[in-house]
Amino acid sequence: MKKIKPLGPYSQYIFKNHILYSSGQIAICPETNNLINSNISQETHQIMKNIKEILISENLDFENIVKTTIFIVDMSYYDMVNEVYKSYFKKRFPARETVEVKGLPANANIEISFIAHK
Repeated sequence: MKKIKPLGPYSQYIFKNHILYSSGQIAICPETNNLINSNISQETHQIMKNIKEILISENLDFENIVKTTIFIVDMSYYDMVNEVYKSYFKKRFPARETVEVKGLPANANIEISFIAHK
């Protein structure tokens, strides 16, 4: 996994006592270190791919996620985000809230944080 450099003074995630706590993930492409933000579906897919890489690095998968928080800059994206998001979960969905915010780092349209349990 090519690590994405955080945009500020924080860790991408912390794994402690069988629980993985992630920082908010935006759609940074690890190969180019560029933000993908021209299409909300592509942006959401990139975030979910980045989350998958974090999970794999700790021998986890999407079924280990128990909680997510989605921040979006426009609630009109809600249905498109849900279409992508739900495709990554096979058995059950984690607890979740979705919050509309005024802005996100690097002009992202969406940011997702999560908690996973091993």
